[in-house]
Amino acid sequence: EVQLVESGGGVVQPGGSLRLSCAASGFIFGRTAMKWVRQAPGQDLQWVSSITSDGTSTDYADSVKGRFTISRDNAKNTLYLQMNSLKTEDTAEYYCATGWSRSPFETIAKGQGTLVTVSS
Repeated sequence: EVQLVESGGGVVQPGGSLRLSCAASGFIFGRTAMKWVRQAPGQDLQWVSSITSDGTSTDYADSVKGRFTISRDNAKNTLYLQMNSLKTEDTAEYYCATGWSRSPFETIAKGQGTLVTVSS
C-alpha cells in the first residue's frame, strides 16, 4: 500500500521558515519523481514544486521560486520542502504527491497533508 505522511507544518510569522517532510512507503521511492502541492482555504489545489527521482532536477512555481527548496533523501525514503521568507499567501494545506508534472491532479498518490499558517 502506497503511503505518504507529511509533517512539519505549523504557525509561523511572515518572513519565517519551515521545513516540511514527507515519509514515503509502499513503492520504490528512489525511482519515483515527487512533487509538493498545496491548497489554500477556498482555493483550488495548486502545484508548488517537483523533483526527479534522483534529485538532479527540480521545478518551482513562480510564486515560490527563490524562497522554497525541494529535496529528497532516497536512503531515507523522505521528501522535503524548505520554505523560507514565508508570506501570508503561503498559508495552505501542503501535500506531497507522486509525479513530475506541474498538474496538481496528475498523481498516483497524495498524502493527508500538513497545515502551514503564516500569520502575524
